[in-house]
Amino acid sequence: MRIVVTGGGGFLGSRLASALLARETLTAADGTRQAIRRIVLLDRGYPSAMPEDPRLECLTGDVADPADVARAITPETEAIFHLAAVVSGEAESNFELGMRVNLDGFRCVIDQARRCARRPRMVYTSSVAAFGGELPAVLDDATPAAPQTSYGAQKVVGEYLLSDYSRKGFIDGRALRLPTIVVRPGKANAAASSFASAIVREPVNGVTYECPVSPQTGIWLLSPERTVAAFLHAFELPESAWQGRRVLNLPGLTTSVQEMVDAMGRLAGRDTVRRVLWKPDAAIQAIVRTWPVRFQTPRALALGFEADDDIDAVIRSHLADRSSGR
Repeated sequence: MRIVVTGGGGFLGSRLASALLARETLTAADGTRQAIRRIVLLDRGYPSAMPEDPRLECLTGDVADPADVARAITPETEAIFHLAAVVSGEAESNFELGMRVNLDGFRCVIDQARRCARRPRMVYTSSVAAFGGELPAVLDDATPAAPQTSYGAQKVVGEYLLSDYSRKGFIDGRALRLPTIVVRPGKANAAASSFASAIVREPVNGVTYECPVSPQTGIWLLSPERTVAAFLHAFELPESAWQGRRVLNLPGLTTSVQEMVDAMGRLAGRDTVRRVLWKPDAAIQAIVRTWPVRFQTPRALALGFEADDDIDAVIRSHLADRSSGR
């Protein structure tokens, strides 16, 4: 099986590549286990510590350039994980860039997928930024999408395209609306949700962090470990399991920023808590307050997707990754 991961040089893309290499096989559309013979990553750049494996190919390119996408998604491609995106804060501040990558880039990928010899299976990463406006206290699978940001709107357009291309028989697509992913290692990015990782990552690393949102800010989150597991599980589910509904809200965990700080103090020492300073940023808070915090996800749970047990488990997982140098 030939697999393509767009955004493969990013945090989740590189973790997904490692998980695929470790699995060695993947369930194909006909239900059989097939050997993973090639994993092609497409991104603008890569970290220095990418896995070394003859099955892995790292292509440097632009997801919005049809020629670069065609180098990655060749006719024999059978599996596509589309993770490439301009994140929320940057898509809001740079409208043209967000449209070019999140919408035009996805069009390049999904149109190239039509040229595969056999209909490829595609996992598309969407976001709970699909929701906004007047929301119920608890969202469920019937809550309609009403994005209030450019990023959310771009992701919802992608959902519609993926569903229509699947209906037409061009691809076998499945879209996952991701919660905020916590804890992301490395430097903060332009995502409005970047604070949700930085408020743990920086103090644990001995660095003072100025949090741009209030302690009471609620978050719907999922750990990187559960997220990568969800990508693989979504891919391997038979097409019939989706029953024509190609978009899914992933299960997650509702917590607050204060609860995250408290858990960090319990697991990493009270000194970490003293490194958190509260410095509200009106622009970040304006974006974050449009995001939903509480979900019921019976459909995802019935399909076998899993959330983290609690916030302690999320932070404990990050500390384990950090101690192992991952």
